[in-house]
Amino acid sequence: MRARILAIVAVSALSSACATTERVAMADAPKAHAYIADSRAMYLFSQARLNTLEGDYDGALALLRAAAESDPEAPYIHNAMAGVFLKMNNLPAALAECETALGIDSENFQAHQLAGNILAAMKRDKEASVHFKKAIELNDKKEEIYLHLAVSYVKSFDYEEAVNVLKKLITVAPENAFGYYYLGKTYDQMKLHKEAPQYYRKAIELKPDFDQAMIDLAVSLESQGQTGDAIAAYRQLLEDNPKNSSIAQHLVQLLIQQRRLEEALSLLKKLDENNQGGLEAKRKIGLINLELERFDEAIAVFESILKQEPEAHQIRFYIGNAYEEKGSIDQAIAEYLKIPTSSFNYFEAVGHIAFLYRDKGNVELAISYLKEIIRQNPERLEPYLFLSGVYDSQSKFEEGLTVLTGIELKFPDDPALQFRLGVLFDKQGKKQESIARMKRVLTLTPDDPQALNYLGYTYAEMGENLDEGLQLLKKANSMRPDDGFIMDSLGWVYYKLKRYDEAIKYLENAYELIDEDTTVISHLADAYAAKKDYKNALELYRRVLQLDTENRDAAEKIRKIKTETGEK
Repeated sequence: MRARILAIVAVSALSSACATTERVAMADAPKAHAYIADSRAMYLFSQARLNTLEGDYDGALALLRAAAESDPEAPYIHNAMAGVFLKMNNLPAALAECETALGIDSENFQAHQLAGNILAAMKRDKEASVHFKKAIELNDKKEEIYLHLAVSYVKSFDYEEAVNVLKKLITVAPENAFGYYYLGKTYDQMKLHKEAPQYYRKAIELKPDFDQAMIDLAVSLESQGQTGDAIAAYRQLLEDNPKNSSIAQHLVQLLIQQRRLEEALSLLKKLDENNQGGLEAKRKIGLINLELERFDEAIAVFESILKQEPEAHQIRFYIGNAYEEKGSIDQAIAEYLKIPTSSFNYFEAVGHIAFLYRDKGNVELAISYLKEIIRQNPERLEPYLFLSGVYDSQSKFEEGLTVLTGIELKFPDDPALQFRLGVLFDKQGKKQESIARMKRVLTLTPDDPQALNYLGYTYAEMGENLDEGLQLLKKANSMRPDDGFIMDSLGWVYYKLKRYDEAIKYLENAYELIDEDTTVISHLADAYAAKKDYKNALELYRRVLQLDTENRDAAEKIRKIKTETGEK
């Protein structure tokens, strides 16, 4: 931890100006008599120093002004006055004294160093860099000046110069951990992330307790997608700082992103046991248990949160989810019904309630419930969409369309409404109306991957506008590269274009992600058959029949392949 504090101090401007000035003007400077020839001036200077130590800054300034009158050729007196002004947070006056000192001696190292610090504190970084650069010319052994100069360059967005300065520093002082650390930081700021880790690691090698370097190493690795290495770095940090809950929580997030849920859960439980994670740790424990289908454990955790925060309606929503996933429909409905209209989860809960009524076989109850919600909330779109969805699930497409077309004037520019209309028109076989609605969605939200996929797949199914469909699906795939259904659509449009090798590439990827969808399996089988890879095609058509014994299309294609190949 000490290393982190030192690292911050090394480049701090205003927050550490007083301490830095005292160190430069008093402790690290040559003896006063080396600069002050006049004995009276020397006496006044010494008295001023005592006043400064006692906090009598006005008295110190009066003595230093008298000393300067007695020895007007002593720049060191003006440097000392700059130091006092810094303690008083009077940066312009401090800078003026540095300028006076440099007017007496333009090669005065201390005045350049002070002026650089003051200008940096005033956010005049380009001017600061001039003084730091000159200070290095006068004394190239002062390691902290390299750091100050590099930071000034970084703040001026002159990253190349910052890198050059820091590389000079690690040449002059190869054991300076901060030089390596700031090289890593600078490369990260330049977006040259691959260059950064080696310098962070060197800084850590030189200073094993350099926590900030370890944190930035982990962040840099994470930004490059090297999540495993980032996790290892955070684990090392946590081992060194077991009570640091922020490090633990960041590690938890990475583990969750990597789907290493058991590890994340174990870490969260430790945080909870040590009273470090608060309700957020409990919430994540509940959600992970929900994800792992440990519904009773999830419910118990969420209910413990509600005891502390009775108005945490989102937690109530999660309890409803847990009961729903568990198959306890009545309990799920009961929990959702407890969510008040003031909650942002309210309308989402309404949707769950309606579809749970439907799943229980109470379709009329679902419809009447939603109609009542619409009566109470006529300006909200969600219940209309839910109602059309209930009709859709019962193949009552006309009723679903009636609900939605009746509110188009109320919600003329809502993409969700247009999308649902497009789906319902498609299910009625009204392809052109469906296409028009999907195009309307893309006019409103050009980057909607669902609409891009729907329209592209529609073109593929129709065998029309295939080049346009290909572009739509490429865009959707670039936005959601891990979406198996979009991969399937893209593979299918390649199939329709008779570009079978490309089709197989995407269809195989889709099948890896979605291996029980008969449409996805059939598409890949068709592509294999087009390439006369009958062995793989037959295997997949048989897989379709295993999942859907009534699938006549798969049975017919098996028969045709057997006829063509002579297989019995």
